[in-house]
Amino acid sequence: MGAVTGPVAAPRTLLLGRYDTAGRLRYIARTTTLRHTTGTALAELLTTTDTHPWTGRTFSAGWGTREVLSVHLIRPDLVVEAEVDVARDAAGRWRHPARLHRTRPDLTPADITPLEP
Repeated sequence: MGAVTGPVAAPRTLLLGRYDTAGRLRYIARTTTLRHTTGTALAELLTTTDTHPWTGRTFSAGWGTREVLSVHLIRPDLVVEAEVDVARDAAGRWRHPARLHRTRPDLTPADITPLEP
């Protein structure tokens, strides 16, 4: 996970990232809107950071829109499980919102197979 929308104390959506074999954190999906209770519980596991691989990057609010999301970058060390549709765009991002299933505090990003660049 790399960023959240909404307040960090109660995130509305998560911007998911995954490291590739070159060590870059690639944006791969955005979740559906989280329930308030899920967001507040998740907030306890999040740490904001001033140094982030996505610093200066903007994210679109949706397909075909120029609206930019307001995001808070978080330390990309929390692993989550998400349910996703198999459809991907040319950059490898999932085209449809991911559904958060659960956090995986037992895993680190190093435990996840890296994406091919």
